[in-house]
Amino acid sequence: MASERISAALRHRVRERANGLCEYCKAPIHLSTAAFHCDHVLPRKAEGKTDFSNLAWACPWCNTHKHTKTHAQDPQTGQQAPLFNPRRQKWQQHFVWSDDLLFIVGRTQTGRATVEALNMNRPEHVNRRKILRIAGEHPPPV
Repeated sequence: MASERISAALRHRVRERANGLCEYCKAPIHLSTAAFHCDHVLPRKAEGKTDFSNLAWACPWCNTHKHTKTHAQDPQTGQQAPLFNPRRQKWQQHFVWSDDLLFIVGRTQTGRATVEALNMNRPEHVNRRKILRIAGEHPPPV
């Protein structure tokens, strides 16, 4: 499948819709040293289109771990579950912040599978959240 270039205008619309936050882990772009990506929610390899309705704003860490995955194993049940789809699902239905606001906790099979597959609680994320919490920048709005 030929690679379709995502125009600057489309990237801007995707970023604006996400309020500058990764639509998976809620990391803010304005405090990141790495470029964020327009993720194909349904990957191009699975016939996903390069259009506004199939793109999500993703930090490079979530995007790299998601890659072409559409499903992952729920660590609680061992069953395969679809990954979180920010175009069709609400973040707060599938995820909640831990009591100390440092960890993303999956509330559903989809949430738990996504947390594991995208490695959303890796030490670097948790450390960043600690600093952001002290600075009054965490938790982000959901």
